[in-house]
Amino acid sequence: MGTNMAYGVDLGWLSQLEAKGVRWLDKEKKEVEPLAAMKEMGADAVRLRIFVNPPEDAYWRKNETTVCMLGFCDARSVLEMSERVKAAGMKLMLDFHYSDHFADPEYQDIPEEWKNDDAGQLTKRVYQHTKEVLTLFVEKGILPDWVQVGNEINPGLLLPVGSRTEHPEQMTAFLNAGYDAVKECCPECQVITHLSCGTYPEFCDPFWEVFFEHGGKTDILGLSHYPYWYAMITEHTGKKSAEHLYNPLTYYAERYRKPVMIVEVGGPETEEKETYQLLMDTMEAVKQVPDGQGLGVFYWEPEVGAALLPDKYPLGAAVALDEHTIQFTGALSAYRAFREQN
Repeated sequence: MGTNMAYGVDLGWLSQLEAKGVRWLDKEKKEVEPLAAMKEMGADAVRLRIFVNPPEDAYWRKNETTVCMLGFCDARSVLEMSERVKAAGMKLMLDFHYSDHFADPEYQDIPEEWKNDDAGQLTKRVYQHTKEVLTLFVEKGILPDWVQVGNEINPGLLLPVGSRTEHPEQMTAFLNAGYDAVKECCPECQVITHLSCGTYPEFCDPFWEVFFEHGGKTDILGLSHYPYWYAMITEHTGKKSAEHLYNPLTYYAERYRKPVMIVEVGGPETEEKETYQLLMDTMEAVKQVPDGQGLGVFYWEPEVGAALLPDKYPLGAAVALDEHTIQFTGALSAYRAFREQN
């Protein structure tokens, strides 16, 4: 199967679902091992997130009305899952959130243990945390192919200290500390800097401009692409999402002279054909970035069904049949179809 792109799946919830006794079925309702099933559908890489000190029960009380399942995403649990990934012959991306729970444009919370640190101390924390985690992996002979330093960090990270608008130099220092730790532990590993709303340069350029102006270091520009959520952006801004990613991806690659990757994409589990087509279109957009600067696509998270999640996250590529059974839809098989065509 052709092209050198990565065809990835984010599986941060997999370990926790397995611990609950969940089993997976394929389209024919035959029981399957989930990693093997996704590999059969064309996936060749796995992305796993890492939190600093996540809650022991692996649930985050996001606000008064929302509870989020986190997955077993402490360093040692992620190392165990990573051993499975490598044993399956798949590539590995590690995603450092630098928080005790999910980090995204709305939440970039400082870990509880780091709360009283100043900017200089936080810079050291980022370096030490990154290095300590990666040292565990290196000692086990598990070398990641990519490492994300931060997750959807459009507003910055470790807020408010690392705010993009208020403290850009501190934000960049945090990110460069992570970059340096990665390169010290895994010199061949590629570092990704990840923003949300990849279709919208107006939401990404303010970050890239400040980051590079202050000497930011990265190897790959990582982007999220969620047309399902973009309807909210359209409602608030009056601007429609681009029909595809061709122009934005090429624009980023040419302006910032860095390769690009879609590190998160997903569509509704109830819209199998539409999500299949979303993946096909996204892969084609990445492939069309000039000079081979489009490096891959990762689905977030294909192994889940909304009914088994407390917040009912709707963008998996599987459907829960009961409280212990999840059946994959055909959406992820777009990977195999695209690879066979290319």
